[in-house]
Amino acid sequence: MFQIGATVFAGFVVFLGILIAWLEVTPIERQEEICRMAEAAPGKEEEFRSTNQTAFVVGYTGETGKILVEELVNRNIFQKVVLIGRRELNYEGDKYNKLEQKVVDYEKLEDHADLFKGHSVGFCCLGTTRGKAGVEGFKRVDHDYVMMTVKLAKEGGCGHFVLQSSQGANKNSSLLYPKVKGEVEAECAEVGFEKLSIFRPGVLMVDRKESRPGEWFVRKVLAPLKYVAPTVMTCPVETVAKAMVNVILSPSDKPAEIFENKGVHLLAKGKSC
Repeated sequence: MFQIGATVFAGFVVFLGILIAWLEVTPIERQEEICRMAEAAPGKEEEFRSTNQTAFVVGYTGETGKILVEELVNRNIFQKVVLIGRRELNYEGDKYNKLEQKVVDYEKLEDHADLFKGHSVGFCCLGTTRGKAGVEGFKRVDHDYVMMTVKLAKEGGCGHFVLQSSQGANKNSSLLYPKVKGEVEAECAEVGFEKLSIFRPGVLMVDRKESRPGEWFVRKVLAPLKYVAPTVMTCPVETVAKAMVNVILSPSDKPAEIFENKGVHLLAKGKSC
């Protein structure tokens, strides 16, 4: 009985995802623009590499952040990448030589302002959940820590700031998660970065090492969408990471832009877009 019920529920989710896709169609012009950016990105790696730019990453111990670091290392476009976080990770091999890890206390992040100086690009993958941190803890991480990072990045001269947000972010939402994400997006837009790229991926498809039963269940239920509507409600963390790097290599002429879930998928495709 449970198996039948789960199958019916999964079918409903697939239907819901298709309905959402129909209601939230990305304009063809926007899709074409993102594809042009994606297709141009691989051919710009050598030119970008020659400019000897540096970047920082916060949230690099999280699931998206870990994959982003691997993407940055493998594509080797920065002279140096500074990883700023609460703890160090173990990186072995010569390809990680351009990484520098800096341990900080986010409650005293201003004491580490020098770590944010001189970087042309900043990546922010900070985030937790209400279930893990509680309401106030969630706000502290997903709003306060992020906005302190934004402040220090701007003061340190960061030109292009890349923010991982979430599908459905809306500062006017009555729900905590999308509301906080939307508030952060709005506040980031007011800071005045030369370039601001906001990513709104759907449910992140990843096998977490930490236990999050709720997320595990949602990922299992949404798994069928990968086959019938892969760009609607789900997004592999590898896709987010590739898209984040591609937007640095091939930015649009807009000072600030948001990439919805489908746009994240398109931007990650590179020459195959």
